[in-house]
Amino acid sequence: MSKPPFILYIDRDEIRRKRIWRALTRAGCQVALAVTALDGVDQARRAVPDLILIEGDLRDRRAYNIAARLRAEPDLATVPIVALTSPGHVPPAHASTGSDLSGWIADSTDERVLAGRVARYLEGAPLEKQPAEPSPEMRDLVTRLESDVRELEASNRALRRLDRIKEDFIQLTAHELRTPLTTVYGYSQLVQTSRAVQELMARDPEVRACLAGLIDSIERLHRVIDEIIVVSRIASGHLDLKWTPTDLADLVARVLRDYGPVAEQRRLTLRNELEPISELFFADGDLLELAVSNLLGNAIKYTPDGGTITVRGTVNPYGTVYLSVQDTGIGIDPDEQEQIFDRFYTAGDTQLHTTSKTAFRGGGLGLGLAICRGIVEAHGGRIWVESEGCDPERLPGSIFHIELPLERLPPGTVR
Repeated sequence: MSKPPFILYIDRDEIRRKRIWRALTRAGCQVALAVTALDGVDQARRAVPDLILIEGDLRDRRAYNIAARLRAEPDLATVPIVALTSPGHVPPAHASTGSDLSGWIADSTDERVLAGRVARYLEGAPLEKQPAEPSPEMRDLVTRLESDVRELEASNRALRRLDRIKEDFIQLTAHELRTPLTTVYGYSQLVQTSRAVQELMARDPEVRACLAGLIDSIERLHRVIDEIIVVSRIASGHLDLKWTPTDLADLVARVLRDYGPVAEQRRLTLRNELEPISELFFADGDLLELAVSNLLGNAIKYTPDGGTITVRGTVNPYGTVYLSVQDTGIGIDPDEQEQIFDRFYTAGDTQLHTTSKTAFRGGGLGLGLAICRGIVEAHGGRIWVESEGCDPERLPGSIFHIELPLERLPPGTVR
């Protein structure tokens, strides 16, 4: 009984790899799968294939580059290397001429057709050309490039591992801090409601100021830890949404009410220009409120005293929920308009920031907008910003937009 032909197939797409493997194994071939060129080289070194198939439509250099690397291996100098192009795509007649490819075949959703095209090369069809023996200089260059790529891949694996360790450490640390802080926070609430303490605060302004500062600091630390936990869950893909009926108008009103004292202190005008909304939609109301609160807090932070912040929103008839926060602040440079949504990114010079998160150009961890994006994208929506640029004198302002799919039933509900 003759030995089944051995084919090595190289493709980054997992679904296509499985389909090609199924088609060729059903045709009686032994098939090895590789994701990258280096993976393919390693497999070909262990067992020289009868044919190497590479996914590539020949309109870019990827298939040619992989073939050149494979040809640098002495044992693969005469093995047919064939590009598998897109169904219906016919490369020019000279597409593989002058390259290390032996030729090309078109992919097909019909397994028998595809197996027949592959069999043409297995049965010894004439090659377009006889592959040339790589020069010693070329072999040396390819070997050095391969060594560099393998070092980079090893470094990337190490960096990904360190990143996972860092995320785990941040989340564990935040949870460890949260436990005692919850107790402190609870006692601070009890202190505020104690009759004896209230009488003491009424008699002594200094005691009142000390307790107010203490409670404010505890609440601020509590918010920071909550932010770290949320952004850590977003980064790890473990942000679970609790879908509940949500009233956009009520949500926005609560956020504006929370920022009322800050706006009054800094002479900021907060405008609520939501269109009349009677329809409820399903979302994680708590997380969505956090996202809107962070957007409003960001607008407050970058709007000078006396400015205006306007919130607009509507439920669109074509199936989306829209919300925007517009400010009359310093604006955002075009180069930073995507970066501001990254974790720990802070626009401008951090040396100029104050420690207050509500003062003009106040500080923060750079998590607010990252949390906004994570929450919005977890809902299947999108968030973006518009601004002419950053100008502290002219104050061009910024508009942050949120668009969410309108969920009239909880996701997963059978309609």
